[in-house]
Amino acid sequence: MEISYDVVVIGGGAAGLGGALALARARRSVLVIDAGEPRNAPAGHIHNYLGRAGTPPGELLAIGREEVTGYGGEIVTGTVTSADKVGDGEFRVTLADGRAVGARRLLVTTGLVDVLPPDIPGVAERWGRDVLHCPYCHGWELRDQPVGVLACSPLAVHQALMWGQWTDQVTLFLNDANEPTGEEYEQLAARGVAVIDGAVAGLEVRDDRLTGVRLRTGRVFPLAAVVVPPLFRARADFLATLGLATTEMEMAGHVIGTAVAADAMGATAVPGVWVAGNVADPKAQVIVAAGAGLTAAAALNADLIAEDTRLAVAGALSR
Repeated sequence: MEISYDVVVIGGGAAGLGGALALARARRSVLVIDAGEPRNAPAGHIHNYLGRAGTPPGELLAIGREEVTGYGGEIVTGTVTSADKVGDGEFRVTLADGRAVGARRLLVTTGLVDVLPPDIPGVAERWGRDVLHCPYCHGWELRDQPVGVLACSPLAVHQALMWGQWTDQVTLFLNDANEPTGEEYEQLAARGVAVIDGAVAGLEVRDDRLTGVRLRTGRVFPLAAVVVPPLFRARADFLATLGLATTEMEMAGHVIGTAVAADAMGATAVPGVWVAGNVADPKAQVIVAAGAGLTAAAALNADLIAEDTRLAVAGALSR
């Protein structure tokens, strides 16, 4: 190991930078390792972030990086392939290029991957632009415009009803799957949500802008955006070397993804390892992820202070 730090933060998004900032200000030696693949990169702006509404995601990260390094934190680009316990209170973090660094504690903020339905052409290419899932992120910008919800999961009715808060032009495309119950049909009708049978063949795009959905019958429905429910998969495979696995996350009895289990402060089942942001909470928006990074950093720093105190007392007694 070339260098050892008090804390290595794995992941440089809002949660990682939020945690690193607090730790650097606490005068801890901190290294942030970031693969440079932010989940929200396709989005034009961040919303619901008090004081930063409308900020481009890349700009927020640049501001955060400058703040972290301004307090003495270090940031490197790289992908972590494994993390191992190498002694009492010490971890080794190995990167894909062979580099390795040591750490007394780990803060994992690697986020998640949106696993999209593979059978609809164009969905992945337009994800985060006009193929969306979160009305709190994009609803205001699409207010009063036609929005289509693709029934790719049992939660499609829930999504259609939610989007109805922002626009009264919501259409649910059943896509030959996930037939609503009688009660759900009543709810959709009461909220003015149109329901369309038939399989979706693809998206209509003109001048790099989504214009509608095309059924296999050839019928086209004009739309400003399409809503697709992804499966949220935590980026945490490298933690397997520590014996830390992901668990399934459910909503209304349906699996919506995976996450690393942790307590309210971000501590995992492995002593010395904390998590924050979407790797632990798939539902967390950017401002929540940043706050979770701060919360985990404070708990982590308290743990280090307790260890430093024990070592100081042991050293005093041995003299």
